[in-house]
Amino acid sequence: MEPAEQQDAGNHTLLTEFVLSGLSSRPELQHLLFFTICLVYSMTLIGNLLICMVTVHPTLHMPMYFFLRVLSFLDISTASVVVPKMLVSLLSEDRSISYLGCVTQLYCVVFLAATEWYLLAAMACDRYVAVCWPLRYAAIMSPRTCLSLVLLSCCSGKVVSVLQTAWVVTLSLCGPRRINYFFCDIPPLLVLSCTDTSLYEKQLISATVLVIFTPFCLILLSYACIISSILRISSAESRHKAFSTCSSHLTVVTLYWASGTLIYLQPKSSNSQDAKKILALIYTTVIPTLNPLIYSLRNKEVKEVLIRVVAVLMKK
Repeated sequence: MEPAEQQDAGNHTLLTEFVLSGLSSRPELQHLLFFTICLVYSMTLIGNLLICMVTVHPTLHMPMYFFLRVLSFLDISTASVVVPKMLVSLLSEDRSISYLGCVTQLYCVVFLAATEWYLLAAMACDRYVAVCWPLRYAAIMSPRTCLSLVLLSCCSGKVVSVLQTAWVVTLSLCGPRRINYFFCDIPPLLVLSCTDTSLYEKQLISATVLVIFTPFCLILLSYACIISSILRISSAESRHKAFSTCSSHLTVVTLYWASGTLIYLQPKSSNSQDAKKILALIYTTVIPTLNPLIYSLRNKEVKEVLIRVVAVLMKK
């Protein structure tokens, strides 16, 4: 095994391995946390896999369900990047993670989170066109347009993740190798830096505005136009259906916005590190579990197809 620490020319202790503190340091909670998170992770996998299966049904070949399928894939990926390592750490005394493993996990988390934000903005645009331009919806939101929006979201997420990971790699991380977190993320890594990080913190806040606030403002603008159009619909049933579809999307967006901004707008605030753990647990574990419930339970078409798919699976 390579040494966990090496001395550099400036007599700083450079870290080549880290130890994740996990969710809690209390031994009596480890097994309870393990079974709870394992249950939530299982629900995440089952729920999102069902959504992926259901949305390929011929009756659900609409842009909204295509975006929903991509969202479910991103949720599965986000949870799978974080949760398995966390579950192993809860049952094992070895909570170490290599420098390369930490950087890889950081890159994946940032890429998936940024991509999901841009995808949520694309979903808001889809709802805006569906409600405000219903007669031109099929022409505007063509399969090519939908695929282009997904690819643009992925490319934007990749640019953000490459830049943020490159910034972190250039920092000199030294001192205690213990990360007060349950996965490798930007805020807990900044605490380990032995150099001035004020410039990087300003850059991170700017990136947070670009990745979170810009899509969020676009989503709010889209829904302001949507609500204005919905209020002009004469049919009460049509208004209820439109509000139901849009409210599920806004629920997801609000959860992401609240957790993301509270974590990254004060990246080096050590006093709120435990609170950030809870917020990070929400957007990496809880929200991926809630997405299938929110979209399936509030969508009549998805519920009908889901019931048929489950019935077929039970017969087999």
